[in-house]
Amino acid sequence: MSRIEKLTVTGLRNLADVAIELSSRVNIFHGENGSGKTSLLEAIHLLSSGRSFRSAKLDPLITHGLEEAVVFTQLSDGLRIGLAKSRRRRHQLRLQEETQRNWESVARSLPLQTIDSTAFQLLEGGPKARRRFLDWGVFHVEHGFLSAWRDSKKSLANRNALLKAPRLDKPQLEAWDREFVAASVKVDAHRSAYLERFLPVFDEVYTQLEGSHLGTLEIRYDRGWAEGSALHDELRRTLDTDRRYGSTQLGPQRADLLLLLDRTPAADVLSRGQQKILVSALKIAQGRLLSESLGIDCLYLIDDLPSELDPENRARVFATLLSLNAQLFVTCVELESLLLAKEGELFSALAPSEIAQFHVEHGRITA
Repeated sequence: MSRIEKLTVTGLRNLADVAIELSSRVNIFHGENGSGKTSLLEAIHLLSSGRSFRSAKLDPLITHGLEEAVVFTQLSDGLRIGLAKSRRRRHQLRLQEETQRNWESVARSLPLQTIDSTAFQLLEGGPKARRRFLDWGVFHVEHGFLSAWRDSKKSLANRNALLKAPRLDKPQLEAWDREFVAASVKVDAHRSAYLERFLPVFDEVYTQLEGSHLGTLEIRYDRGWAEGSALHDELRRTLDTDRRYGSTQLGPQRADLLLLLDRTPAADVLSRGQQKILVSALKIAQGRLLSESLGIDCLYLIDDLPSELDPENRARVFATLLSLNAQLFVTCVELESLLLAKEGELFSALAPSEIAQFHVEHGRITA
């Protein structure tokens, strides 16, 4: 089981230099808002994926006045991962001292799910957030997806370049259409196969957490072009529209995962607390399926779990997370919000060494 044993962070947001040893089970970071708790989780996410879950901008990530942020971790299986993000130079990512050209190997070595305020984008945001959620699972579980996805991106880029040209090169377009269709069909097949495996796991998790809406909740996959239609025929039909917009309007890059209650978007029906239960179920189920399919651990970053959840639902989410036997990183403002008597019973099955508590104040983290 691969878990983070040691973590060092320098030059990231308001964090002072961090060097901490972590529990293999539950790590709790508590402190006032703005103290740096979320930045610590952000550092782990940045290492795993190359992206922040808070912002797409690089400059705010790096501490003001410094040129780079560095994150390093040692895992329980001996793997070492290091990342340097610079204002002026290309990032440097290393796995076991070997420079990585992309995040594929690191992402497979350090899979994680994040439950935070941005997770609501799964319900309230556009299709991009839901595609990213779906493709995270497909990438880890469905062999061959990444290659097909890359082929579809390459052929799509070439097709769009032809669409933007003043004069359309039809032979070239037809050639790239064939490449795009072949790759897109594979991407769709991998996504569909993954969802068949995911939905039963999600139903179990959602029933554990809430479940009252399970009978009316529908998760519908829209592949990006009409069901029952061949993508090649659809591309021909919409060619004039594609030329007008200079981009391809149909294909897996337009796929979506619709979450509906009685055919109405779930975000329009559920309360904020119910939405958090739903997105938590989605994230927990995805991590659980990864572990069951591959026999590896998924880490969970849980930022401000008490927010928008009453004590009963908070305890239910935490109990479900603990049942996964995963490594958890949890933030809260007040430690008591996690350790209330009713919820404190959740920790009774854990040895003291399996729980680490850290206080965060003005960017400094102390055990």
